[in-house]
Amino acid sequence: MPRDTSDSMRDYALGYTLAGGLAAGVDIGGFHWLAPRLEPLLLSAVVSFVLAAMVNYTLSSLWVYRRCWRSLRRAALFMAFACVGLAVNAGVTWWLASTLPLHATLAKAGGVATAFGINFWMNTRLVFARAGRPQA
Repeated sequence: MPRDTSDSMRDYALGYTLAGGLAAGVDIGGFHWLAPRLEPLLLSAVVSFVLAAMVNYTLSSLWVYRRCWRSLRRAALFMAFACVGLAVNAGVTWWLASTLPLHATLAKAGGVATAFGINFWMNTRLVFARAGRPQA
């Protein structure tokens, strides 16, 4: 049964931050490596995003929420919510950059922070909440 105490949520948040940070490194590093090798540029962005989402799902399953990663339903739901997070990230970044006198990088940071919060909530409450018993 999922843990619902504030300590558990803090543990989830810390673990999810670390897993997401590692996944972000995969996304950025993968894009950096793929961009000069794979055309068009958008394909490099998509491939690095998918690889990062796979890393994030695996780390979140095993390390953060302590669930078995071998669930096609859970993996598909995680990926769908990752795409929602990507859309939120891009939308908030665009909105902040176009409506406020912010540098584009600060707007992007706002997009990332918003998407992180939404993704954390979706994964904690929807993807992993009904995942069955925790892994031993």
